[in-house]
Amino acid sequence: MKLDRNASTDADAIWVVGDRIRFLGGLPTTDVELIEVDVPPGSGTPPHSHASAEMFYILSGELTVRDFSEAGRPPSVTVAKPGDAITLASRKAHNYSNEGDMPVKMLVLIEPSMIAFFREVGTSEPQAEPDFARLGAVMERHGIDLLGAAA
Repeated sequence: MKLDRNASTDADAIWVVGDRIRFLGGLPTTDVELIEVDVPPGSGTPPHSHASAEMFYILSGELTVRDFSEAGRPPSVTVAKPGDAITLASRKAHNYSNEGDMPVKMLVLIEPSMIAFFREVGTSEPQAEPDFARLGAVMERHGIDLLGAAA
């Protein structure tokens, strides 16, 4: 058995806009990687889709997750609490937000394509004023589509 002590440090952490992401590693012989995400109050993602399936496991706080998969209908909304797991299929249009007043901490299982996106777009400090042009260009390179964006 191998113990990965580096996974318990902050050495491999970045910020994607206001969310802090810590890379915890992957399972050998699989395409599954684990990250820890801290989502401060008011933070979240725009509605989007991507090839990587995802699983969110909430450790603390409450995370609002919206499913936009039924075109022309309001999104279905789930408020995930500690101990809840949310699974999103590949290309399912969704977003998440922290609409509460406490930070959210979650574990997220994703594929290496999303790890590559986070590593490219991430910064060493949170971004008070995101560079939307840069974010959009990196999203396009990694096949992440914003809901409602022109094709």
